[in-house]
Amino acid sequence: MNIQWFPGHMTKAKRKLEEQLRWVDVVLELGDARLPLSSRNPLLQSLLGKKPKLLVLNKADLADSAKTEQWLLRLGTESPVIAVSAQTRAGINRIVPLLEKIMAPKVERLALKGVGGRPLRAMVVGIPNIGKSSLINQLTGGAQAKTGNKPGVTKGNQWIRIHSKVELLDTPGLLWPKFDDPEVGRKLAATGAIRDEVFDQEELANWLLGWLNLNYPQELQVHYGLAGGELNLENIGQKRGCLLSGGRIDTLKAAQIFLREFRNGKIAKVTMD
Repeated sequence: MNIQWFPGHMTKAKRKLEEQLRWVDVVLELGDARLPLSSRNPLLQSLLGKKPKLLVLNKADLADSAKTEQWLLRLGTESPVIAVSAQTRAGINRIVPLLEKIMAPKVERLALKGVGGRPLRAMVVGIPNIGKSSLINQLTGGAQAKTGNKPGVTKGNQWIRIHSKVELLDTPGLLWPKFDDPEVGRKLAATGAIRDEVFDQEELANWLLGWLNLNYPQELQVHYGLAGGELNLENIGQKRGCLLSGGRIDTLKAAQIFLREFRNGKIAKVTMD
């Protein structure tokens, strides 16, 4: 199963991002705490260069907390990093102070030159459906940016005042043209970063079931109330009442329900990297 998805608008978004990087002081890179590596666009890493950056691992409420702590230690050797949840607000209040701390040397240099007073200009970047708009709405205390549970909700770029000292440029989610490792594509699809319409949902669900049976078997069995043996779409479909005429199991519907429950964190708090 080799999943690839790079809509035409992402090429335009990439070019625009390159232009707008010149306008910002610092970048807020958003990743998924469940995929601390796989959710980070390698294109962005090369585009950002040496631009000051804060890495924010969102959706920490859906991730394995023990593994999140390990990843924070590892990634913290590269750049400042925190784990947050735009859903529960956990860690949100730390973002602005950290941005100010990162930018303190530049602010001091500008002050010595007699330049100061303007808000810090930050840019938020990340892959689709990573929670950028939800995070911005938490930072502003209101629905300033469109939100949705589908990849690609933010179509254009917009400046938003998130604090008296910080302005934030929201950008559309950006993937990269080719996943060199097929498993990265599967993980991104499983967590909802890729549109369901571009891959076989049953095939992905079967792969994810195998992954969970291997890594979180107890949580999987407890959630579906089926002890012993490996779960499959047939017995999940029976459990969820996904029946067709003649008593056959609607495995596509079972796959859709299973993927939705996984993405909402109902099965287990997981880290896939």
